[in-house]
Amino acid sequence: MTTDTTPTTVPTIRAISQDVLGGPEVLREVELPRPEPGPGQLLIRVHAAGLNPTDWIHRATPGLLLPEPPFVLGWDVSGVVEEVGQGVTLFKPGHEVFGMLPYPHGHGSLATHVTGPARAFAHKPAGIDHIQAGALPLAALTAWQALVDTADIRPGQRVLIHAAAGGVGHLAVQIAKARGAYVIGTASAAKHDLLRALGADELIDYRTVDFAEVVRDVDVALDALGGDHGPRSMATLRPGGLLVTIKLQGLDVRELHAEAARRGVRVEAMMVEADRTGMKAIADLVASGRLRAHIAGTFPLADAAKAHELGATGRTTGKLVITVP
Repeated sequence: MTTDTTPTTVPTIRAISQDVLGGPEVLREVELPRPEPGPGQLLIRVHAAGLNPTDWIHRATPGLLLPEPPFVLGWDVSGVVEEVGQGVTLFKPGHEVFGMLPYPHGHGSLATHVTGPARAFAHKPAGIDHIQAGALPLAALTAWQALVDTADIRPGQRVLIHAAAGGVGHLAVQIAKARGAYVIGTASAAKHDLLRALGADELIDYRTVDFAEVVRDVDVALDALGGDHGPRSMATLRPGGLLVTIKLQGLDVRELHAEAARRGVRVEAMMVEADRTGMKAIADLVASGRLRAHIAGTFPLADAAKAHELGATGRTTGKLVITVP
């Protein structure tokens, strides 16, 4: 009797990982075992993965939402379903999908393959490519959940959007316009033409004008910058108006609520959530031509560190996307 001693080959994937916190130089391409989809999950062959400020913040900053490295970052996904886990009925192998891995602990999209809950995804609109689809999920869901789910903006309402040319901001401008709002955005003058093309009604160059001195009677303000932008934005709100802040790092929520109460306005501090309903709404806006991501640049997976370096400057317009050949 003979025994087969041929070693079993374990399928592997390529991913961008890090063993320590630090600058872009800590990112490295590694080979990891290919994940298997569990019950209710998809295994997705990643074609594109958008980057967001939370990526470089978590890459470098201790004591945030993730455990210590090693880990693979990335939450945005656009790709093709390769396998479905037990109980999945919404998707089949070969379907093109896009979505956001559950934030914060579902990270891992900077890889050739990733697993995630089936109900975090929607079918990719046929009219866009994977780069465009990969740029959308986290930023578009953030804007949707802030403006629609949280603020329930209505036609004719005045909406102030800070960092209007940023990843979240430029999508928020389009979502607010799709809801019939009058949109006021803050951005440097060089970005005003793009924002007008996306539908902004009024633009303020933050480098030369203090928005808190010139903007009034706002129904909803969206703050993606943090610092003193939240408290100062309250001065622009009408009585009973709402400030939604998505910049939670270093935020004293109790102090912000106390200031809002003194001014007779409201405030909500929001963290994005994986959401199939939101992704389907975003897909519908894309399919109708009312929402698109502005792509600031694309980088192959192996050059993820270069993309992080550029993104961390805070000077990009729209989204950076990692492509996975």
